[in-house]
Formats: sequence, structure tokens, C-alpha cells
Amino acid sequence: MAARILIADDEANIVVSLEYMMRREGYEVSVARDGTQALEAIRREQPDLVLLDAMMPGMSGFDVCQAVRAIDALRNTKILMVTAKGRDTDHARGLGVGADAYLTKPFSTKQLLSIVRELLEPSP
Repeated sequence: MAARILIADDEANIVVSLEYMMRREGYEVSVARDGTQALEAIRREQPDLVLLDAMMPGMSGFDVCQAVRAIDALRNTKILMVTAKGRDTDHARGLGVGADAYLTKPFSTKQLLSIVRELLEPSP
């Protein structure tokens, strides 16, 4: 069964390219366009991985991540923050609220796919 990935980003061009790339790799993909939709989708769909932008309308990605980590049933959901917020403090904040990994835009597709595969590997 293919891993399920939720892409949560408000930039249409980013969503289109991420969705294409993830589908090409064989993943099931759904999309949320703001933080509130993202949290609702995560609760409803319980994806294996969330590609989460930090800056979105509604709720920030940081707030979404923190809310997901507070829900026991979602503790196995992997979260990769994919964002333009590249300062060390942003990176630390993302990991501090529970992101499993943090990737700064712009990024290479090779780097993104490597992190996605690593996060989706079954735990030993």
C-alpha cells in the first residue's frame, strides 16, 4: 500500500510541483491550502507524512505541527516542514514544535525525495 502524503502549502506553484513529484514516486497525495485545512485533513486522513509550510493563512505551520503533536492518535505522523523561513531560529522552532525534519526553500528535488524516503522508512 502506498504511503499517504498531505501537502500543506498556500503557494499554488509549490503545491503543483510537490504533488507531481510525490505522485510520480508512487505516493497517494492530498492537498490543504491553509493551516486550518491542514489540521482538519491530518485529523481526518491521518497521512503517513505531512509536507508542511510554516507560513500559511489560518494557522501557521508551526501551530499546526504543535497541535498535531498534542493529539495522541497522530503521534506517528511524520512532519517535514518545507518553508522559506531559513533562519536558525526558525529551524529550531520547527524542530521544537515537533517537526521530524526541516527543509528550506528553495530546495533540490533530490534532497526533498531523500528526506521523504528516510522519514517513511519503517522503524526497526
